[in-house]
Amino acid sequence: MCGIVGYVGPKQAQDVVIEGLRRLEYRGYDSAGVALVSDGRIAWAKKAGKLANLEKVLSESPLPGATTGIGHTRWATHGAPNDTNAHPHLGNDARVALVHNGIIENFAELRAEVEAAGHELRSETDTEIAAHLLESALSTGATLTGAMQQVCARLEGAFTLVAVDAEDPSRVVAARRNSPLVVGIGEGENFIGSDVAAFIEHTREAMELGQDQIVTITREGVEVIGFDGAPAEGTRYHVDWDLSAAEKGGFDWFMRKEIFEQPRAIADALLGRHDRSGRLQLDEVRISDDELREVDKIIVIACGTAFYAGLVAKYAIEHWTRIPCEVELAHEFRYRDPILTRSTLVVAISQSGETADTLMAIRHARQQRSKVLAICNTNGSTIPRESDAVIYTHAGPEIGVASTKGFITQMVAAYLLGLYLAQVRGTSYADEIARVVAELRDMPDHVQRILDGADDLYALAEELEGARSVLFLGRHVGFPIALEGALKLKELAYLHAEGFAAGELKHGPIALIEPGLPVFCVVPPRGRDQLHDKMVSAIQEIRARGARTIVLVEDDDPGIEEFADTIIRLPRVSTLLQPVAAVVPLQLFACELASRLGHDVDQPRNLAKSVTVE
Repeated sequence: MCGIVGYVGPKQAQDVVIEGLRRLEYRGYDSAGVALVSDGRIAWAKKAGKLANLEKVLSESPLPGATTGIGHTRWATHGAPNDTNAHPHLGNDARVALVHNGIIENFAELRAEVEAAGHELRSETDTEIAAHLLESALSTGATLTGAMQQVCARLEGAFTLVAVDAEDPSRVVAARRNSPLVVGIGEGENFIGSDVAAFIEHTREAMELGQDQIVTITREGVEVIGFDGAPAEGTRYHVDWDLSAAEKGGFDWFMRKEIFEQPRAIADALLGRHDRSGRLQLDEVRISDDELREVDKIIVIACGTAFYAGLVAKYAIEHWTRIPCEVELAHEFRYRDPILTRSTLVVAISQSGETADTLMAIRHARQQRSKVLAICNTNGSTIPRESDAVIYTHAGPEIGVASTKGFITQMVAAYLLGLYLAQVRGTSYADEIARVVAELRDMPDHVQRILDGADDLYALAEELEGARSVLFLGRHVGFPIALEGALKLKELAYLHAEGFAAGELKHGPIALIEPGLPVFCVVPPRGRDQLHDKMVSAIQEIRARGARTIVLVEDDDPGIEEFADTIIRLPRVSTLLQPVAAVVPLQLFACELASRLGHDVDQPRNLAKSVTVE
């Protein structure tokens, strides 16, 4: 949530900042603004709504030329989403402009102090307090960097602050605590961004900042200090994707493009993780084999779509390793006083690596001396940095707010983790592990086959355009996929959608069945503990009550036709890996239905890509 851009260099700052904000639109926002340093003053504009509204304001009332500037897209926390509460915010004398991501928890106390000093506050935000405090610190003779240090020492909460000073056009200063911030390193120019998408058009050299650090960018370079003023260093890295990866590439939506990128994403997630014999080699897992052998419980923590990937992980990890595995919503985890020991492995799944609930949960786990392993897509983000080990999913940039290739590669990473633990602990034979790895290598082709049949799913979406409610049923690993299919419809089409374990039907949900109700049914492969036959029985029950049954079933299962109104054929894969194939038709269906309903598929209402506040 919230996109931040900062720039110092020879180019027109407004152009750089606006383009950076456009590349951050996927994060979700409800207003946008920009501030420039020009001729000893702050020139600014901000507007509620989409970035196009701000651009219209700028075209009608152009700002002066400037080579230093900051910009922001806001997702409202303190204060309604309107023009006044939009960022940037200025100090009392308009010397400072500041943008902010996160929440300042002690803002009420600081607001009372600022108002008592005679400052006029114009907004309802916690951000404006920081702007006034920063300007007050500057008035004592401090530099912008020194003033930022003074202000950060007084703030409580999670925040990224980025500021400019009207009297010093040479620099942009930023600070971070528990909130995403990255620096772009250019030649004669430097950048600030919420993530690298903000500046990838200009440079692929980046620097990640540590916790409680302040960075100053000028044309000449980048300097980092801690909140205590001590010199510090960021970590440089090269961004291994380019501008074209963040473009739509001919698709109408980023999300649709990302669905079709999944075969490549799966292949990339597997790249370098095994040798020719199928033996796994996870170099990023920095926990020793001896420590992994001592693990007696695994707890997977995640939110939203990542939580469903965790549910799939539970089935696979327990089956291959025989280690008890729990899956918990990260925002509930630390509040229930979980039982954690040195022998507990906590697996944190987060696409962005900045999910605040998950970050707080892993900090709690580490305080209890448990080991933490992150499954993440974003290099250099906070959760991997604060974990003992990481498996990067290598999905590439995911712009659509509703996760697709991020989710599918999280499942692949979870499979790799489960197999690796089985290899280290000796709970599966080498040929068994090699056989699963070989099957994973075939998954890109299986997923591509499903994508080649996308038109049939688009036609189904057209048929169901008038549906007001849709149900999803699954058993075993099909149950998390039912939950994910329902979530995609909620996120994108704004429809009532629910996912159920099929065995629960007779315990209540069957009351929802009525004539014509579309029900997606994920049928397990045959031969797995009679699950297949039990799922077919559930389909018969709901069809007898008039539901429209849309059945996802493997290719060579001929006995399902008489119970299905619509059949979606899946490639034949082992039960534990079926979710990788089964989720793709549900993604295509949700994307197409939402598009037909006229919704913004890439930026669903009220949602943000990266949830960085608890």
